[in-house]
Amino acid sequence: MTTTAVPPAQLDADRRRRLSSLFGYAAMVVVIVIIGLPLFWILVTSFKERGDIYVQPSIWWPSVFRPENYVDATSTVPFWTFLKNSLIITSVLAVVKFVLGVLSAYGLVFLRFPGKTIVFLVIIAALMVPNQITVISNYALVAQLGWRNTFQGIIVPLAGVAFGTFLMRNHFLSIPQEIIEAARMDAAGPVRLLFRVVLPLSGPTMVAFATITVVNEWNEYLWPFLMSDDSSVAPLPVGLTQLQNNDGVTNWGPVMAGTVLTMIPILIVFLALQRHMIKGLTSGAVKG
Repeated sequence: MTTTAVPPAQLDADRRRRLSSLFGYAAMVVVIVIIGLPLFWILVTSFKERGDIYVQPSIWWPSVFRPENYVDATSTVPFWTFLKNSLIITSVLAVVKFVLGVLSAYGLVFLRFPGKTIVFLVIIAALMVPNQITVISNYALVAQLGWRNTFQGIIVPLAGVAFGTFLMRNHFLSIPQEIIEAARMDAAGPVRLLFRVVLPLSGPTMVAFATITVVNEWNEYLWPFLMSDDSSVAPLPVGLTQLQNNDGVTNWGPVMAGTVLTMIPILIVFLALQRHMIKGLTSGAVKG
């Protein structure tokens, strides 16, 4: 019985493949630790007593679990009012941004009008401008309109859809032109083309767009903080700051408990839709 010698080139290729896999797993472990360690610290601290939080050196596990921190987080401040405000702001902004993003991307890809390239360049330029730069001008405008401490004062300036338009446009460009032309030959108008052809082919990308939008708006802090004067319109990220004791030593247990409660809804949404989101973000990478 004879054995076939493995060529040296194949041995080198197998060795490189194993090393690549090893480095890939090592990098993944590092990323998981970097992301997961702060989340673990927040969760553990939410069950700590004040003495365990300020002890030196720091301890990773509480000596006594104190679930009462969650009661303090929801009773010390109007937590459920903040939650209601976050739901209102996030829901309205998600719907508005989704509708505007899809329609604007559809117009840029499938409709013909003068200046379409200029419009797209303006959208790209908007992606490069940090939101903090426009805070002063937006604040002055909202104050003149009398919208301070109102939901519209928080929602309207945040309703820009540059990222969503860019994402959906790239996906629409990846739809095979044969399908679009066949629909047009069947006398499909713009509205029918959108709802009967384009949107059914864009499910994963729309889920990705919606998920990213919900996560971003749920965690929005700076603009709602500037616009809200009391708990009537303040969302959860702003409301959590009221748990800090500025006159003395902050009891971080209730603060971390409120943070955990704030993360849970959006974490559930993200975990439920993460597969569709990844598929949607990569769907435009290969055209056709």
